[in-house]
Amino acid sequence: MHKVGTPLVGTAIVFAVVCLVPLPFFDVSTEAPEKPPVAQTIVEEKPTVISEEKEIVVDDREVVSHVPLPEAVKSIYMSSCVAGTPSFRERLRTLINETEVNAVMIDIKDYSGTIAFSPESADWKPAWQAAECGARDMKEFIASLHADNIFVIGRITVFQDPFYAPKNPDQAVLRSDQETVWTDYKGLSFVDVASKEYWDHVIELAVESYNLGFDEINFDYVRYPSDGNMLDTYFPQSALSEHGLDKPANLEAFFTYLHSAMTDEENFAEVKHENTGRELSVPYTSADLFGMTTTNYDDLSIGQIQDRAAPHFDFIAPMVYPSHYPNSFLGLGNPNEYPYKVVYHAMKTGADRMTSSTTPLEGFLHEPIYTTNASGTETFTGLYSKPSYGPEKFRTWIQDFDYGGDYDAADVRAQIQASYDAGVGSWMIWAPSNIYTRAALLPAD
Repeated sequence: MHKVGTPLVGTAIVFAVVCLVPLPFFDVSTEAPEKPPVAQTIVEEKPTVISEEKEIVVDDREVVSHVPLPEAVKSIYMSSCVAGTPSFRERLRTLINETEVNAVMIDIKDYSGTIAFSPESADWKPAWQAAECGARDMKEFIASLHADNIFVIGRITVFQDPFYAPKNPDQAVLRSDQETVWTDYKGLSFVDVASKEYWDHVIELAVESYNLGFDEINFDYVRYPSDGNMLDTYFPQSALSEHGLDKPANLEAFFTYLHSAMTDEENFAEVKHENTGRELSVPYTSADLFGMTTTNYDDLSIGQIQDRAAPHFDFIAPMVYPSHYPNSFLGLGNPNEYPYKVVYHAMKTGADRMTSSTTPLEGFLHEPIYTTNASGTETFTGLYSKPSYGPEKFRTWIQDFDYGGDYDAADVRAQIQASYDAGVGSWMIWAPSNIYTRAALLPAD
């Protein structure tokens, strides 16, 4: 124990008592003595700064993940019936995973006019309720394909629509009596290409499909009808349009309208799109054209012209199936016996035409080219300048079905090689049966 001396303790006690007792000599006078004036310094008051916290915006939208576009798309087709049949669709998934195929095209809306998944849109709900095929788990199925790094394309048949047309005869292709809905030889009806109300209807489905998870939207049957009694037709919407009965102009007007909608991010902002592989959150788009659009400069009586379609889509896919060419094509005789030659010529001609900066055809984006003689007089050359693209703008549709001939592995592979030799590295194989010739495909890398 520490010891403290007595004198020190006493001193401490006295000091404490003195501090607690109020003594008179500590009183303060209220009258201040006079002091000489002091110069005052005026200090400017600064405004009080109140810090405001920034509002934190939480993006709570549903996240939809995609697969970026492959450098070269190698796709097979899957019908809505197969998409809704787990055992069948899994066989195709296995084929994709074990071969060079890296993409699949799935029907969103097929030849029947019905659709393959349950939509949010009330306008499209009846087309799902009437469907005989489809996948109730389409969203989950697409996500599972993405998990395998498979690029997913959704196919929409546009103007061939026997579900919508009879219910909306004012927008349908009619017979010459201007009352009865026209049908082709298969009994299928069409919507008039110039129907702007229908354009919005199709765009609504395309937007919902991308927001569901599809990486690309493919537009098929973008044309006026054929394969029926064309002398007994009337196009009510075309007759009222600014282009009248000019089929190529009405079709390009649709392409222009569609392109504007499909490149507007606001249309797809309901969900958050991730892993798109591109700056904009919009789908890739492609259009299927008749095969002979690569070699013909007329519209084939259906409105389709390659030069007028190309600027409005990311990709153009000509259906250069050898069976769809006449025996007179290239003077070959039966084109089914020459799959390489047919596909090579068709795609090489189309690719050269795609890269060219001129065309003999009018178009919304085409400018007439004039020459000026010595006297200053301008003369139209008969050519127009046009947007030009590389062969990567193309995808080749490959035939893997026996219409017109017996297509084996050698025939299918010959078409793929013809596409490569024509400078087109992307292709899609069509087999309506969804049964593909595996021997024609290289194994997976």
